[in-house]
Amino acid sequence: MSIVLDLGGLGPADVVAGPSALSELMASLHVLAEPEHHPEAVGWAARAVAAGDELRDELSVFAPLWARFRCRLFFPLLRPATAPLAASLDEELAAIAALPAEEFLDLVAPGVLGTNAQPVPPGDALRAGASAAEDYVLRCLRRSYARGELARQLVAAPLELRDRLLEVLRAADTAFFAEDWRTLRSPLENHARDVRRRLATLPLGAPPTEVSQPPTGGTPIALRSPADVLTELLPTAARVGPGERVRLDKLQIDEVRVAPRPLVLVPSARVWPHLTVKHEHPSCVVVQYAARGTTPVEQLTVRDLHHRLMALTSPARMELCRHLLGEPITTSELAARLGSSEPQVSRALRTLRDAGLVRSTRDGKLVRHRLATEVIQRLGHDVLATVAR
Repeated sequence: MSIVLDLGGLGPADVVAGPSALSELMASLHVLAEPEHHPEAVGWAARAVAAGDELRDELSVFAPLWARFRCRLFFPLLRPATAPLAASLDEELAAIAALPAEEFLDLVAPGVLGTNAQPVPPGDALRAGASAAEDYVLRCLRRSYARGELARQLVAAPLELRDRLLEVLRAADTAFFAEDWRTLRSPLENHARDVRRRLATLPLGAPPTEVSQPPTGGTPIALRSPADVLTELLPTAARVGPGERVRLDKLQIDEVRVAPRPLVLVPSARVWPHLTVKHEHPSCVVVQYAARGTTPVEQLTVRDLHHRLMALTSPARMELCRHLLGEPITTSELAARLGSSEPQVSRALRTLRDAGLVRSTRDGKLVRHRLATEVIQRLGHDVLATVAR
């Protein structure tokens, strides 16, 4: 399962990279709303939720907007004569405050529903009392009471809800985000500069995909393709042929043609382990991803996770893992302990090693094997406890 981005027709100049304070605030609010997805942020979340009860209650009301689906309102919109990625949070919130009612509805209504699987009426159809609006509120209610109540308020008075949301976001900024952003912004800006540098250089030995003539008339610069840069940035991304197509490892299926829209890359320190792709707005396609250096552990593809779990489904390999848990052991000693042949043990070890669950090191003429306990621990405490029994 994956999202495939077709980047055909995009040049390096069609890729915008930079942090967004509003998108980072949204990612932070998601951590607070769904802390079970973010055990690495327990310490930060504990400090952030020290805010008053009133703010916590208001954040709970709007929590559907930063749940798994992520409301499009919180991501950059590329418009003529704007520079959304360079804006401060105050400027981004001011842009929301200036949205007409129908555009605000267009951006927020799908987020309240929280799914692309069901169509959402356009903003001009979501008028209080209209049948389309009543059906929309009912569908949100079927998903959860919180979504239904938020949808009801949105349809009844969109601009009042907008102003209330802005007040909550400003209160969250004052309570915890402003201090956090002062620390996070500089590394994320440095990361974005590195992305722009990659787009303006050519990998050693690779043919140029585009040649840009500098305005001074100097030596032309060979530019790297956006597909190459994206696969470099995202450990779980891969090129798929033919053309400039990139597969992003996610538990959903979609294919998105980006051009003629630009691609906006938004690095984040709080979004991990999620990768967010927003492509429904005509202005641009946005990818918010964890900047390298902000992830606590390696990022696995769904296929790699499947291999690790399948490697542990065999009772024989589980028994082998128990012997490897305590100390490094040779193949011959494992065979003697298990009453198996060395070729059988070698095959089992190869499966576990290919899945990253066993490490083998040479000691003179001997090769010793040991369980990668920290890898298994990341699969879950119950898995490690079962192996250790």
